[in-house]
Amino acid sequence: MHEQQAQDPGSGLYAAHRKIYPRVAQGRFARLRVLSFIVLLGIYYGLPLVQWDGRQAVLFDLPARKFYLFGLTLWPQDFIYLAALLILAGLSLFFFTALFGRIWCGYACPQTVWTEAYLWMERKIEGKHTARMKLDRAPMSAAKFRIKTLKHIVWIAFSLWTGFTFVAYFTPMKELAHELVTLTLGPWETFWILFYSFATYGNAGFMREQVCKYMCPYARFQSAMFDADTLIVAYHPERGEPRGSRRRGADHRALGLGDCIDCNVCVQVCPTGIDIRDGLQYECIACSACIDGCDEIMDKMGYPRGLIRYTTENSAVGKPQHVLRPRILVYAGILLVLCGLLLAHVVQRVPLDLDVIRDRNALYRETRDGLIENVYTLKILNMDARSHVYNLHADGIDGLRLVTDAPAIEVEAGAVGQFVARIQVDEFNLESRSVPLHFHLQARDANHLTVTEEARFVGPGASR
Repeated sequence: MHEQQAQDPGSGLYAAHRKIYPRVAQGRFARLRVLSFIVLLGIYYGLPLVQWDGRQAVLFDLPARKFYLFGLTLWPQDFIYLAALLILAGLSLFFFTALFGRIWCGYACPQTVWTEAYLWMERKIEGKHTARMKLDRAPMSAAKFRIKTLKHIVWIAFSLWTGFTFVAYFTPMKELAHELVTLTLGPWETFWILFYSFATYGNAGFMREQVCKYMCPYARFQSAMFDADTLIVAYHPERGEPRGSRRRGADHRALGLGDCIDCNVCVQVCPTGIDIRDGLQYECIACSACIDGCDEIMDKMGYPRGLIRYTTENSAVGKPQHVLRPRILVYAGILLVLCGLLLAHVVQRVPLDLDVIRDRNALYRETRDGLIENVYTLKILNMDARSHVYNLHADGIDGLRLVTDAPAIEVEAGAVGQFVARIQVDEFNLESRSVPLHFHLQARDANHLTVTEEARFVGPGASR
């Protein structure tokens, strides 16, 4: 068997890769797709250039453990927001897929967006799809070498720019550009620029639809989110069959033919190389290029548009179509509730955190005044954009006395202040060996900056 496979490469386990040369489709969906790509690429490459209060507007400063999102500064303590955003992203994927099908894949997926950008550069340098096919089949020559070299130089430059922009979300772009010009880039910045550049160059320049077909898990489990009312791209055989070529103006009904002239334009414009006339396939990314291509042919032939169109399974078979169905209402309800809770939590968020650590070297000690004393280390994290002086007090035990080691509790913006506080209590007021108490911290110049933290006071035991 191995010898037979060696003699016949086509009998292997995997089909040989066939390069796809998608033809450019013109139409309303193509314009909408290009607009989406321009907006998304503009956001990606433009955000690191936006300044906010003297700093980069969007910056994930890992060494300083600060995440800047315009006027909002997040800390590791705010990790719950990231978890909430991931949950919202997953639910949004379910909601929009159940409603609009694979709209993410066709209009917003990074693989689709960057592949289209690389295809645009390839078309500008090598020409239309027929010219690219002819160039690839031609033997190597000086002209071919020059064209191919130019294309890859442009691709590599664009990939490096992409990798540089990616790292600029973690290192300020101005600082990163200075390090690049002065050849002082750190090892991690260098690694991630090259790694992300290589990934973009390989995925968008070479692998393209192979990523969608064989690497992306979304294509495999999308059917679990589909139902008979999900929007899909579909060919309508009851109108198009039997297909066949004919002259323009001919009475195709008299010839016993459907509206499909078997021109294969729908296949030629497909970025994954499928024939939508064979039915819905997992390789289809719902980019609607086949719709634009077919509509263009229908216009030339004088036939109505819509031989290939966005539709639903129920609509295709003449059944009523339901937009507001149970799963859509459930997804929408959960999304609205979670978005409301997240927004309310962000609005009510207090950029102040207090951590109280009781000294465990000694459970307690007795002062000269005969009081029982516990020592605490207070770590105050000021997550605000400016420094504050705080008032500190404690309660929970009758007659307690609070003593601090600093005349004023002041913490700079974005800093962690560490202070020592002593709680002294009359043993008579202790009801048990371990009594709860609360530390209250409030900024003197901002009443909304207040936080409360619970601690335990340990003593010799109840005295009454």
